[in-house]
Amino acid sequence: MLKPKSLRSALEKVVPALTSNPKMLQMSIDSGSVTSTLAASLSFEQQYQLNLKFTNYSDDIEQLLAPINLWLRENQPDIMVLNEDKQNGFTFRIDGDGDAGQNITIALHLTERTLVKCEDGTLQVTTLPEPLPPQPVDRPTALYINGELVSRWVD
Repeated sequence: MLKPKSLRSALEKVVPALTSNPKMLQMSIDSGSVTSTLAASLSFEQQYQLNLKFTNYSDDIEQLLAPINLWLRENQPDIMVLNEDKQNGFTFRIDGDGDAGQNITIALHLTERTLVKCEDGTLQVTTLPEPLPPQPVDRPTALYINGELVSRWVD
């Protein structure tokens, strides 16, 4: 699986609280399944719910939601297109009153395609990237919330 590592890396670059405390973010996978067919290829798709838990998080939730939304645009764009995914593909829950930090849980419904080829008696397995977005998307290098600079990064 490539997406959990990719998302963690993206968040650690842009979320100030994670830059100083990467252990604040815990990730787990629930409800995983594999979809395959009896076609000649052994290729398959993994479908799973990635849970992100931010413990004792005291900044604005927008500092998490905006970068995740950007990451999804490139790595799971169907969440923004399909009706069911738009409603349930990116959800969150907040526990705590905020005085000492809150626990924020974000659930993302993700898929990863895996190409499997049989060559010379061996299985060659490759996780495929998402197809390119239909149009170019500008890559931001800073995050502002309510007009205040929160984070700046370089890709």
